[in-house]
Formats: sequence, C-alpha cells, structure tokens
Amino acid sequence: MVQTTEAAGPSPKPKRVDARRNEQALLEAAAAVFVTSGVDAPVREIAAVAGVGVGTIYRHFPTRAELVVAVYRHQVEACAEAGPALLATSSSPRAALQSWVDLFVDFLVTKHGLAGALQHDSAGSDALHAYFVDRLVPVCGTLLDEATAAGGVQRRISAYAFMRGIGNLCIGGTADPHYDPRTLAQLLLAGVLED
Repeated sequence: MVQTTEAAGPSPKPKRVDARRNEQALLEAAAAVFVTSGVDAPVREIAAVAGVGVGTIYRHFPTRAELVVAVYRHQVEACAEAGPALLATSSSPRAALQSWVDLFVDFLVTKHGLAGALQHDSAGSDALHAYFVDRLVPVCGTLLDEATAAGGVQRRISAYAFMRGIGNLCIGGTADPHYDPRTLAQLLLAGVLED
C-alpha cells in the first residue's frame, strides 16, 4: 500500500519586525479605544490613537471580528507573559501576584466588551475561552503557589476558581463610575492570602 502525502503548500512568510511592531501598536490602540468607546468604536478612532491610516488597520484586520479576536489574543498573551516577568522583578511573590491581579482586572474589563462583540460566533467564542483558560490558569496557579508559599499560607482556592471570582467582580465594572473592580479583586486576594 502506497501512502501519499498532501503538499502542505508554502509556509507563510514571517512578518518583518516593523510590520509586527505596527500590528502590536494597532492592537494596543484598539484595546484602549475599546475600553473608552466600546468595541463598535469607529476604525478611524483606533487609527488616530495608533497613529496610522485607516487602510493600515484594514490591511492587518480586514473585518472587525478579526480585530476583536486579535485584541483578545494579544491581551491574553500579555497577561500570560506578565506572570513570570512579575515574579522575576517584584519585591515578593505577593507583590507579583497583586500586580498581576491588577493586569488581569484591566484585561477582564476589556474582555467583557469583546465577548459581546463575538456573541454570534459561539464556536469562535468557545475556542477563545479555551485559549484563555489554557494560557492564564497555569500562570495564575504559579503566582498563587509562590505567594502562598512565601506567606506561609496553604492555598485554599484553585487558580480557576480565583480567576472566576475576579471575573464576577469585574462584571459591570465599566457601567458604574463608583464601582471599582480592582479594589474588590485586591480584597479577594487579601482574603485568599490570609492565614
């Protein structure tokens, strides 16, 4: 029996350094605009914040859904990469975890708007949620382990449950100017780290 293999086709060309840098600037600008103006903000507003033309955004992200997904993934990666970096540079594991929780809250406040924009694509939304869990739960788990061990405290909550708790505290965080999910998340963290 002869086995055949299909031609894989040409592999995609790696992006130039300046193209990657431009794409990162676009994603950061889009995330900032989404927080202040919502995910339906005009593309020209994102372009203005990024300092590029509207055509540049459409070259990178032909549809709004592609931009939303890219912003979501970009923010997940930033949160995931921040965990080890904070452990390496913070004064203590607890300080690293506190800083990471603040970053996570900022991400979640943006994420709630992004989730609404993707609600018509349940398969895509499920895949993004799985990506979120796969990337961030281990990072949070490591931070929790390090902080509880350094404080002589036994960890009483799973990383997933802790992140869900923070997520629940962030719901409605942008709708009420008197509600500060960051402060409440830090109170939850203090309770987790208490002996």
